[in-house]
Amino acid sequence: MARVNRTLVLSLLIAASCIFLLFQLFNHRQTKNGLSVLSSKGYLSGKEAHWHLLKKFLGLVHKFKLPVFLVDTASLKLLSQDAVLYRDSQLKEPHCSFLCTHRDFTTFALYGNLWKYDAALLEAAAERGLELMEIHGKDPRLVSMDDLTAKEIPLHFLFRFNSRLVHVVVLYERSGKYLWHGPLRLKASMDRTFAPFGKLDYGRHARAYDRPELILTTLDGLDVRIPKNFSGFLREFSSSRFLECRSREAKAFFQLYPEDTSAEAVDFRMRAKSLLHLASKVLSVLGVPFWLSSGTCLGWYRQCSIIPYSKDVDLGIWIKDYRHDITQAFQKAGLPLKHKFGKVEDSLELSFQGNDVKLDIFFFYDDGDVVWNGGTQAKSGRKFKYVFPRFSLCWTELMELKVQVPCETGDYVTANYGPNWNVPVKTWDWKSSPFNVQENGVWPVREWDDVIQVY
Repeated sequence: MARVNRTLVLSLLIAASCIFLLFQLFNHRQTKNGLSVLSSKGYLSGKEAHWHLLKKFLGLVHKFKLPVFLVDTASLKLLSQDAVLYRDSQLKEPHCSFLCTHRDFTTFALYGNLWKYDAALLEAAAERGLELMEIHGKDPRLVSMDDLTAKEIPLHFLFRFNSRLVHVVVLYERSGKYLWHGPLRLKASMDRTFAPFGKLDYGRHARAYDRPELILTTLDGLDVRIPKNFSGFLREFSSSRFLECRSREAKAFFQLYPEDTSAEAVDFRMRAKSLLHLASKVLSVLGVPFWLSSGTCLGWYRQCSIIPYSKDVDLGIWIKDYRHDITQAFQKAGLPLKHKFGKVEDSLELSFQGNDVKLDIFFFYDDGDVVWNGGTQAKSGRKFKYVFPRFSLCWTELMELKVQVPCETGDYVTANYGPNWNVPVKTWDWKSSPFNVQENGVWPVREWDDVIQVY
């Protein structure tokens, strides 16, 4: 009988052990999937665990007077209207509806001029159980043609707690009065398993933004700063990729072809800069996006500047963004219309006369796998088209102005100027010199009064 009892007890113990192990395995899988974590107080859901991380983090940055603001795209998409924010602010119990999303990280931003290194911050973070990784990179604001070295500045901070993450992006003001953050690049010695780097919204590319107006609100029971126009910020984010001008290549170019520093060249650059800023202001008021095209794009890509012998400023605009009041707006700004070629449906081109510098605006049309802009010879009515591979738009800086350029700038420039675009050509025939020019028929004589207007 005693033998039977011992066997029964042993069997019960084994069964209980198996049940306990299965329970532990189930809990481990749930934790791994972000559904629950074990704390000293019991089991917390994934959202509760993330809320506690955010509370730790926000308490830390508040203590050190670091006014971070929410830029997490998934969280901002959940915000819909003021009434939702108001209702959320009235909830008394800890909860996580906006700051906790389907992801294991939340992203904030911090202005670089407000960051000051403080060893006490590291100690305070450690006391809260937060691991910190700092990502530094070169400061592009200090890079010039004469000196391509620059000191390193903090670009990204990653705070980790139990595999959950707060990502802080550091924003710096550039000379064009816009905000910029650098890419997230790990050095060889850094832990590549510290965070899901490939999933982070901010870091794969450098990006640029206009400075947002911020408001302080309550989300999920926590005081958080957010962009007042968060829907506008999200739209801006979607097209915010930034390209630096190629300073190293520009320096090599000027070693082969010394920069023209004559009084005439310097004067032209200043006039072109003034015209570019004015054109940007006019089109911004109209809400018409544009990019650097033709010789102006080549100058930025090849030498980070305006080509002094080009004698004009060239911009591109999608024909879908054309507005009938564009001409009136430029004339009101003091730029009289020099010529208008083509029509909205075909080969539209506008030219305005600045202060001894011409502004050419080329309108681009979709055509399957390519895009093109048109040209017209006034004397004969002959039509031309300039064909480019399709491209997207990125931001950059030229002449202390935040402007757009084709992201695939090399392909764009090569299509227009051929494989030897890096060699200056001072004699240029717009009808035959471009590599991408094609004959496109002749305007009917009966349409000349409408499609060929020279002033």
